[in-house]
Amino acid sequence: MDMKNMREFMGWLYYQYLLITGIYVLEPWEQSIFNTLLFTMVAMVIYTSYVFVPIHEIMILSPY
Repeated sequence: MDMKNMREFMGWLYYQYLLITGIYVLEPWEQSIFNTLLFTMVAMVIYTSYVFVPIHEIMILSPY
């Protein structure tokens, strides 16, 4: 896939994200706040999963 097609594909994915979430109706500053909050929540979920899930797996799988 060349760069032009990749850029068009990424633009299409971003457009789909705007349509699915419904943020295309928001003003640009509102979109920025929404995207920042969404990114922060996703980052927190990934971080806590990375930190705490292995601890709980070890506790569950270790013998008594």
